[in-house]
Amino acid sequence: MIYISYNVKLSSSRLLQFKHFLLTIKNPQIQKRLSFSFALLNFGTVFKKKKNPIMSFKKLLPPIKNALQQLKIDTPTSFQKQLIPKIKSGVDVIAIADEGAGKTTTLIINTIQKLKGQAFEDVPRALIFVQNKEAALALEEKFNQFTKYTDLRIFCAYEESTIQFQKDTIYTGVDIVIGTPKRLNKIYFQNGINLTGLQLLVIEDADFLEGTSFHTEIHRIAESLNKCQFVVFSNYFGSRIEKLQDLFLEHAEVIEL
Repeated sequence: MIYISYNVKLSSSRLLQFKHFLLTIKNPQIQKRLSFSFALLNFGTVFKKKKNPIMSFKKLLPPIKNALQQLKIDTPTSFQKQLIPKIKSGVDVIAIADEGAGKTTTLIINTIQKLKGQAFEDVPRALIFVQNKEAALALEEKFNQFTKYTDLRIFCAYEESTIQFQKDTIYTGVDIVIGTPKRLNKIYFQNGINLTGLQLLVIEDADFLEGTSFHTEIHRIAESLNKCQFVVFSNYFGSRIEKLQDLFLEHAEVIEL
């Protein structure tokens, strides 16, 4: 019997010798098998199971993988490869990167992952600060591309709506609240939102904090929380982020692209 190892690379001269050896084989079946072996050795053909591109996003909930597949997002960006596992670990993070690095998608993925993709009781478990109504609605729309595969409840709070309506809606039960610092601060201090179950506080595109006092309103809420993960996304490390770092993000890991 003849045994051939495909783990061994043959030189050109050895391949040529093997080819001549094939010509001396008279048995058609043996010659056919050895010819196939020669093809493998000559061209380095390797048979692999087709890779599922979504598996590049490791250990994510099925609803997230379904959404990524639907959106044709096959592989994480280099920034997401660093950031997603870091946020999943539960540490506080300040993430700095330019537009197009995948910050918003990372925010959405990690929020859904942390909430296990399921609605739970009535109190909010994730609070996301944005600049204004337009930013809130835009983020909600992006969230909906992922949460349509879950029963998570999202609500936006901003100045252009009545505060009583917002308080009543939050009271009926939501999982994720997206809002402006001013409006969320006002709702909170009117006892319109229960944050005892909050697991994640996020600032999206924190550049908007520059030149404003919004960081103080965020701090008022952050300092009243018992146990919560803080995540800040921004295009650059500005003076207001530095201030937040002094106030309640002193242990946050800075990840910068």
